[in-house]
Amino acid sequence: MPAMALTPAERNSSEQVQCGGPQKGCGKPLPRVGRKPFLAACAPPGTYPPAPTSPGDEMQWHCHGANYEELISNLQKRGILTSLHAAAAMSKVDRKLFVPATGYAYNDSPQVIGYGATISAPHMHSYCLSLLADHAKPGMSVLDVGSGSGYLTAVFGLMVGETGRVVGVEHIAELVEGSIDAIKETPAGELMDKGRIEVYVADGKLGYEEAGPYDCIHVGAAAAVLPEALVKQLKPGGRMVIPVGSDNQDLVIIDKLQDGTIKKTVDMVVRYVPLI
Repeated sequence: MPAMALTPAERNSSEQVQCGGPQKGCGKPLPRVGRKPFLAACAPPGTYPPAPTSPGDEMQWHCHGANYEELISNLQKRGILTSLHAAAAMSKVDRKLFVPATGYAYNDSPQVIGYGATISAPHMHSYCLSLLADHAKPGMSVLDVGSGSGYLTAVFGLMVGETGRVVGVEHIAELVEGSIDAIKETPAGELMDKGRIEVYVADGKLGYEEAGPYDCIHVGAAAAVLPEALVKQLKPGGRMVIPVGSDNQDLVIIDKLQDGTIKKTVDMVVRYVPLI
């Protein structure tokens, strides 16, 4: 894929790609069908990080860091975190504050955060942030659907700054409470105190119309079908990144043109927890 250089071995085995976890259906070779490689955004309960069951059953990217700075540096070196704007914001929001298993916070793997939810792998976050960076500039508005741990909500907050606004929606009340506490421990906490970052208990499929429309919508869980409510809440000129599908999903980029026309781009195959 354009986001990274494939080794000769990877090019020779390009007919199949694999996810790194042994969760049901995860780790099974998937046909590439002309799309970019499979990205792992799933985690088997109780496994930190998802353990490969065979030498070939590993994560696509190995960007683990001994510390947070090294993790971000590795994501940049591998061509996954391509936005300097996103990288600058990420560097100020320590992932360790948002995961229960802090000893694995800088592994490039998804982590269980409780209540059947996960925080996606750093490479997945980095890829989505890079896709959305031009729509999350200072003064812009962001909707983070399925905000979960609150990690990306905080990063988006620093990207749009004091003149922007970020709304996170999550259907699990306990995660909303925990995410607010975690965000307040980061530099983004100041933005939350000023009302520039808000997190609500809500149905992600419905978005949060009261604060819309949005320049940028990130969806951190997979919708069985594209939610029309979210498309309506996107501003003309805005972009949404959303995984769509019930099992192995497609990462879909939705661009709303200035005349309201919708442009849909299927980017790659991914695996997320479902949007409930």
